[in-house]
Amino acid sequence: MDPETPPVAWHFTPDLDEFLTHAHDFLRSRPALHTVQLTVTEQLRRRGPRAYGDQPPFFGFLAQSDGEVVAALFHTPPYALNSTRLTAAETEVLVDRLLAHGRPVPAFSAERATAEAFVAEWERRTGVPGKLHEQQRLYRLAELTPPSPAPEGRARVADASDRDLLIRWYEGFATDAGTRDGRDGGDWADFRLSYGGVTLWETPDGTPVSMAGATLAAGGQVRVAPVYTPRELRGRGYAGAVTTEAGRAALAAGAAEVLLFTDLANPTSNALYQRIGYRPVADWAVYDLAAKTL
Repeated sequence: MDPETPPVAWHFTPDLDEFLTHAHDFLRSRPALHTVQLTVTEQLRRRGPRAYGDQPPFFGFLAQSDGEVVAALFHTPPYALNSTRLTAAETEVLVDRLLAHGRPVPAFSAERATAEAFVAEWERRTGVPGKLHEQQRLYRLAELTPPSPAPEGRARVADASDRDLLIRWYEGFATDAGTRDGRDGGDWADFRLSYGGVTLWETPDGTPVSMAGATLAAGGQVRVAPVYTPRELRGRGYAGAVTTEAGRAALAAGAAEVLLFTDLANPTSNALYQRIGYRPVADWAVYDLAAKTL
């Protein structure tokens, strides 16, 4: 394919408002599949360009000759560059434009077929291989099915008095998931507390034992994340109970779609979420790419 005359063209920008002006309708056309783009851009809109790290974010959208957007991407270092679904031809054009732009791509995340195609094309063009870092499955809540029997206790929305606990548990989740990247746990907790974005499960004596976060609503969808129970408290049904209540709260607040990701390497969580009413939507892959200066 001649990169000078593609049927579609990628447009890159550091400006969130410019990106959303063009990509807004496209992202909301498939809110489940575009959940990451919707929630990340909503947080950037509310919290500013340093919401995910010290380096500024980077955005791109793929437009046809009539201006219709058919794909979008964002990069919030130190996280992976994240793209919506791409065809083989669109992937080739993207790799060509990223190389021409001089944009480093330390990691890439997308639906599995798109991620595999991008990594193969990236290696073909640069000689830099990709290493599979994580495989995830996206689930959509179909019919909420509370666990039975439910553990003793109740759910409540976390408040300012829980701030220190949320910081510890956020950092514990990041350590367990292998996503420690320097993001400040206090900033995360403060933002989630600002809109009631964490549900806790507590025992009858009022001791918190598990949490389920929820993103801001965007495009009619909310994503439950993260779900965390301290290691010594696992296996008692707390995660299922608190995830059920976080989903119930999102529906009650008007969400049309409630979603969550799981690590496919964790059969326990995948089985749990299906038991409480979540159904698979699509599989994702995250690839690490060897550092390369373009």
